[in-house]
This record gives sequence, structure tokens and C-alpha cells, in this order.
Amino acid sequence: MNLDARCDAIEECYEFLLAYAAQGLPGDAQPNSQVREFLRKAVTGLTGIGEAIKTAGLKPAAFAAVVERDAQDSLAAIELVLAQPIISSQLVDNLNASIHLRALLTDLFLVDEILKLQRITA
Repeated sequence: MNLDARCDAIEECYEFLLAYAAQGLPGDAQPNSQVREFLRKAVTGLTGIGEAIKTAGLKPAAFAAVVERDAQDSLAAIELVLAQPIISSQLVDNLNASIHLRALLTDLFLVDEILKLQRITA
């Protein structure tokens, strides 16, 4: 999975989670529910994202370590939610508010903008 696809999967998951949290649902216990599917896609996108940033040639390379650290913290929170038998809107709202997830998203918005600028100047 390339860096663009990883960023897209993570950002799409976050957008879905915002809408899910706003619905005020008491919970979804289905093992293949839409919320779980988006969270699993985010896990796939997050796993190894630091290496994907290095492979993309983003400079300085030290930023890849920052993103990887934030990704690992976010993964821990997402996996905690996925391990729950019921995923309620309130649980997702708390995940969305996680400083770990917010730091990661800010990292990815920065990376995404830099990649766009690199494409323009290439």
C-alpha cells in the first residue's frame, strides 16, 4: 500500500467516525459492521506508515519516526475500540477526541500537503 492510499484510508476512516459519533447510536455489535470495517482499513493504513514515508522520500527522514510513533499510539487506541463487543457512538466520539489520533491526523495533513506541493513542482 503506497503512502497516498494509506493517508486516504486513515482520513476516510476519521470522516466516517465523525459521522458515526454524531448519530448517537447505542452500539453496533456486528463483527463485520461498517464502523469496524473502516477501523480495520485504518489499521492497515497505519501499520508501517513510517516506512512508507521514508520510501516516498519525504525529507527530512526524521519526520517518519514522528509519524510512526503517533501511528503506534493511534493503533493502540483503535485496537482497544475494535476489541470491544459493542462500538457505540459515544465510544467513537471518545476515540475521535484522543490526542493520539489528532496528532496523527495533523501529521498526515502536513504530509499530504507536502506531497501535493512536490507534485506541482515536479
